[in-house]
Amino acid sequence: MDQRPTSPGRGLTRPPHLRPGDHVVVVAPSSPIDPERLTAGCAILRSWGLRVSVAPHVLDTHPTLGHLAGADADRTADLQAAWLDPTVDAVICARGGYGVHRIVDLLDWDAMRAVPPKVLVGFSDVSSLHEAVAQRLGIATLYGPMSAGATFISDGPTAEHLRRTLFDPSATTVLTSPTASALVPGRARGITAGGCAHVLAAERGTPAARPSFAGSILILEDVNEHPYQLDRLLTQFLRSGAFEGVAGIALGSWEGCGRLDRVREVMLDRLGPLGVPVIWELGFGHGPSSLTVPLGVPALLDADTGTLTLETPALAGR
Repeated sequence: MDQRPTSPGRGLTRPPHLRPGDHVVVVAPSSPIDPERLTAGCAILRSWGLRVSVAPHVLDTHPTLGHLAGADADRTADLQAAWLDPTVDAVICARGGYGVHRIVDLLDWDAMRAVPPKVLVGFSDVSSLHEAVAQRLGIATLYGPMSAGATFISDGPTAEHLRRTLFDPSATTVLTSPTASALVPGRARGITAGGCAHVLAAERGTPAARPSFAGSILILEDVNEHPYQLDRLLTQFLRSGAFEGVAGIALGSWEGCGRLDRVREVMLDRLGPLGVPVIWELGFGHGPSSLTVPLGVPALLDADTGTLTLETPALAGR
């Protein structure tokens, strides 16, 4: 099977890559942050030569809803201020959890559209923000580890892959892992998109949701969803038309989702009939080690070799 669109398109606008001395701001758009992890993660970023600022409300907790890192208005203000600040080169999310859905429509997208593009890094719950930035700003982003996340702090290869993607993106154009294999064989070209399955499913029908992932190399992963719940999520995508015209799919980690053979059976049952190439376990997401995957760039998915090759580096030159 060889899915070959005549052109994968040029992708979204790519922000400039980072250099030592650049300014990054850590924000908390979702759940509360562990202060010790925040300190450890910021130390890693500073060791790369970056100037690191922590947004004012990062260590807040919502007064009544303990699953949120502060009030919606404050989380929104932190994110928006960082994006609009002309001295800031990148916005890095501290962690996921839950909360981006509540603030994504509170952001001033017109004001954010009026400033030069900058790097956005995050995964999991931040999938909702990645989609909004792609659809409303037309800017490529990085589905990668977060600065107060356990994997970023404890796993050297995870942090190093993010560092190279940020500073030397031409060196990280081929993505693969020891676990990558063909669930459905073949090759396909498209623009990378996607993220955490249950977060993307919750986007269906909202203002930032695209009608479908047509022409996309769709990346999907999740955490703590049983096989029957993953079946429900994928069926929601199918019934809503989200998968219509998708070029290919790269699956990441399924941490806490039960037996991997059962997860694999669900994926094959729901995705196999699409007739597009699918890579199994490419090595991104909630696992103990994780790749950074750019969203919004043209790529070649080769399920037979278990590789996703970016046809344009994740970030632009400067």
